[in-house]
Amino acid sequence: MLFWLIALALGAAFAVVQYRLAGVPSQWRLQVLRGGVVAIIVALVLNAPIGWSRTVRPYVAVDASASWLASGDTTLWARARQAADSVSTDTILLVGDSVRAGKPPARPTDVLSQVAPLVERALGAGRAVALITDGRIDDPERLSELPSGSSVILIDGGSRRDAALASFQGPAAAVTGDSLDFTAVISAGSGGSAAAKVDLAIDGVSVAATAIDSMAPFAEREVRWRVQAGAKPGLRLIRVLVSAPGDALARNDTLVATLDVAAGASAVFASTAPDFDARYALDVLRGTLAVPTRGYYRVAPGQWRVDGTLAAVPEEEVKRSLGEAPIVVIHGDTAAFGPPRAFVRGALALVAPPVAKGDEYYPGATPPSPLLPTFSTLPWDSLPPIEVGEAPRDGEWTALTAKRGRRLDERKVIVGSMTPNRTVIIPAAGMWRWRFRGGRNAEAFVSFWGTIFDWLAGETVDLRGPRPATSWMRVGEPVRWRRGGMRDSVATVVLRKRGGPKPDSIRLRFASGSNYSETPPMAAGVYATSIGTTEGLLAINESSEWIPRRSSVRAGAIGTAAAVGRAPQARTAWWLYAIALAALCAEWILRRRIGLR
Repeated sequence: MLFWLIALALGAAFAVVQYRLAGVPSQWRLQVLRGGVVAIIVALVLNAPIGWSRTVRPYVAVDASASWLASGDTTLWARARQAADSVSTDTILLVGDSVRAGKPPARPTDVLSQVAPLVERALGAGRAVALITDGRIDDPERLSELPSGSSVILIDGGSRRDAALASFQGPAAAVTGDSLDFTAVISAGSGGSAAAKVDLAIDGVSVAATAIDSMAPFAEREVRWRVQAGAKPGLRLIRVLVSAPGDALARNDTLVATLDVAAGASAVFASTAPDFDARYALDVLRGTLAVPTRGYYRVAPGQWRVDGTLAAVPEEEVKRSLGEAPIVVIHGDTAAFGPPRAFVRGALALVAPPVAKGDEYYPGATPPSPLLPTFSTLPWDSLPPIEVGEAPRDGEWTALTAKRGRRLDERKVIVGSMTPNRTVIIPAAGMWRWRFRGGRNAEAFVSFWGTIFDWLAGETVDLRGPRPATSWMRVGEPVRWRRGGMRDSVATVVLRKRGGPKPDSIRLRFASGSNYSETPPMAAGVYATSIGTTEGLLAINESSEWIPRRSSVRAGAIGTAAAVGRAPQARTAWWLYAIALAALCAEWILRRRIGLR
């Protein structure tokens, strides 16, 4: 009401000044029209209410994820149920894996803490939400989209001493004799953690152990190991265990992953001029294809070293490995062993940095190519410059071009062809700067090389059938599978859980042109997989809900979207604009009749 009083007062004042004080003959109709138009304009500027608000009870949403039990008991969950009963509402929603109506169960079991489905439902109904949560939300940024009048009721418990395995990194595949680097991240609970021991075991045999000091609440500690893959090929099961006195929760102390050790490499990377580009590209090659990969570096003329162990290896052995591997990457002097196509039988990537450093080139244009679907989404405008040499002219397609100073001298960064086998030529260097920047730039570096290697692997470079795309997953995450050497679009996977009663099966469907397929999440455990003649292992670990983490939300009011109970605002009323326009037209007609302009 106040906004409308202000608008009417300003409209009347403007009409008086416009007509009476300016000496215009008294025309009350003109004054009413002008005052009404000004009043409407002011009301629109102030976004004044155009109706009465009414009270609509909010939804009560309860976070039903298992993180409530990470404290070791059900005390916090009991408080959450009491809080839900104390709020007046006609609908209680449970959120976590999904959003659904119902009363809070005796124990929360959801393995995710996602509020996006809740936000969509609240926006569709236009109702505010009172969210009861322990604060461990996977997508807290979505809460700001809730209708106005929403609130967060945060129930947090006391401190608990706990040490948990938050993550694990390491190769999913290796070659016999390789030196393997593994990294584990240990996270402390709300009460910190006592000094602990972290043990790494392969097939039940401890191969490395590290002691870590006590940690402050929610602190993290990184542990690294380098171990040997061994001389025997086959599937390995890696188990990491953290043990600390006074630990509150045992189910987050173990993490299991798989390792496939092969007798020979499926991908070989050889660099005659090792640099950051070569090192980081090799890391992406191992992570993208998840096949046994071997890297070689030339440290002096005729002297080669194996990546990882830095063991000396004859140049002839390097050339033989390049000739036998289904996928090959040669970095530096691409003709060091002679014409590459004379001895390489598989897919080939030639990375030839410019001999001399020159001007800086900025990548940008992505012409039509097999790499376009991914390249068209990368933030080229924000990436640091690179150095680009002259590309060959006989390529079948160009995937990326760059310009000197963003304006002049356009050059090709990636040239490819399909015949006789898949080949990519990259006459550039300096992409390592993207990785150094971190954030989106580092992600662009991984996508850049990952897309190239994934396209090269489109041919049958891996004789194995479909297999898990990563060495480990968590409960609640879709299981991602890589096609491998199979050309069919459908495959059946037979799964047998260790200690389980009987085998089960799932169906994989690969879309045309895609090397990946996803199936629904699975229960925690180690599964033996069988697809035709391909045997494998699948490691599913406990949900991330059991990993201690700080609260990602704050208690209090939240949300900015319009709610049903709120009075409608002036800017949403189309008829106000129509009235203002009609009044202006009527005023103009009356002014013309009395001789005014």
